[in-house]
Amino acid sequence: MSKHPLDFIEPKTPSAGRKYKAGGGKKVPFSEFVHDYVNGDVDIKGDFIEFMECRSEYFDYRLTWKHIKFFFGRMIPEVVIHSKSQDERIVRDHYDRGNDFFSSFLGPRMIYTSGFWNDPATETLEQAQDRKMTMVCDKLHMQPGHKHLDIGCGWGTLVAYASKFYGTDSTGITLAQDGTDHGNKQIADHGVADKARILRMDYRDMITPGKNDLKFNAITCLEMGEHVGLRKFPKFIKNIYDKLEEDGLFYIQQAGLRANPGLLAKGEHWEDLVWGLFMNQYIFSGADASTPLAFLVKCLQNANFEVQSVENIGIHYSHTMTCWYHNWESNKEYILKTYGEWWYRIWRVFLYWSVIVARQGSSTCWSIVAHKNLNSVDRNRYIGRVNLGERMDLNSVKEFAV
Repeated sequence: MSKHPLDFIEPKTPSAGRKYKAGGGKKVPFSEFVHDYVNGDVDIKGDFIEFMECRSEYFDYRLTWKHIKFFFGRMIPEVVIHSKSQDERIVRDHYDRGNDFFSSFLGPRMIYTSGFWNDPATETLEQAQDRKMTMVCDKLHMQPGHKHLDIGCGWGTLVAYASKFYGTDSTGITLAQDGTDHGNKQIADHGVADKARILRMDYRDMITPGKNDLKFNAITCLEMGEHVGLRKFPKFIKNIYDKLEEDGLFYIQQAGLRANPGLLAKGEHWEDLVWGLFMNQYIFSGADASTPLAFLVKCLQNANFEVQSVENIGIHYSHTMTCWYHNWESNKEYILKTYGEWWYRIWRVFLYWSVIVARQGSSTCWSIVAHKNLNSVDRNRYIGRVNLGERMDLNSVKEFAV
């Protein structure tokens, strides 16, 4: 017999006891529960997954005054500004928290993006991430000697992978010092320091016209574009276009939202909006360019890109987040000891709520390949090649382990 959400909630203060009492009738905003839980006003007893799966029986997703205050007081100013100094402060506050923090859920690959699965029931997270890197490199037709740029390279794993197994001359850029150090170390560990490197720099210093004359055969941007911001995203795409060789390929993998013209109408899709505000407030401050697909395609086409393939890999993200959640739970004691209760609880909510929203379509992830829309582009190169990950032969991937 399934439980009711109230069966899991243990109030720790008198006000919480009144808020979560049985038979109260009116549903509690889920955002209020998140606030109360991460700040210790309530505990969850029993299975957290079971609680999250039945949450809508007691909670709803209406907006509160706290949402309005956050939206106008912090989110809108961040959307408007997106200066170098602001972006560096926000990014480093998140990504330089500590490699031990991130490895506690990402695992040994240290890849902070979705894996790609053939059989989630039997495969490991590492197998899915190796397959994703193979998929990206194959979609970009990477060859030995190709110049490859990875924008927002995280801990440098794709850079090292492409250079090791495809022979590329790869450069990764990130604002995070911890990612730079880790990335250059794993590049050295894999024996490709002569043809791969991680640079700590703002993306604008690499791709802005006039900064340098470098051109690349392949450019990748895996879930960094969200941090560019809505206002600056069209220019970002135009600058990437200018950094590509005439026959180069661009791969962008970006978290997005489902198209929902009735977003502000009452209904189940209210959760999409509330989850998005939660993510921006608690997890990825300033990452406001998670959008429906139409925005991404329009920006690409306005920059004179031709979209070669589009793939929705949202369900792959749900399975990836499931692994991250279980990794996090397995490292609970370490996180509590090293970072404290607040960080353990907020990441616990983030990871499993993300499992659900990706599974139900509230959030997704787009995998897009594009090339310059020029008459001279050799489009015959796509004949005979399978360009969607679900149709590629991805059973034999290179295991990226030292």
